[in-house]
Amino acid sequence: MSEVIVSKRDILLHEKLRILSEIAPIKEKLRLFEEKYGMTLEEFERRLKSSGESFEEWDDYIEWKAYLKKLKELESRLKEIENAQRVRVA
Repeated sequence: MSEVIVSKRDILLHEKLRILSEIAPIKEKLRLFEEKYGMTLEEFERRLKSSGESFEEWDDYIEWKAYLKKLKELESRLKEIENAQRVRVA
């Protein structure tokens, strides 16, 4: 039977890299929405609410908003990892 020793630092680094690998494609999706509509989500939301119904735009809005929410969650988790004073492995 072999033994594997992993440091808490290694675990934190692995988790950080995992989160960064999730963030990259989300940022790309957000960039594509901003490029497609030539505005930020907030600007798009205001325009969408004052214009007629476009199912494609509403679908994009829901997806865009979900990507932004996920990005904020991941960035928050990343900050927690970077500022961790104590680490407990469960």
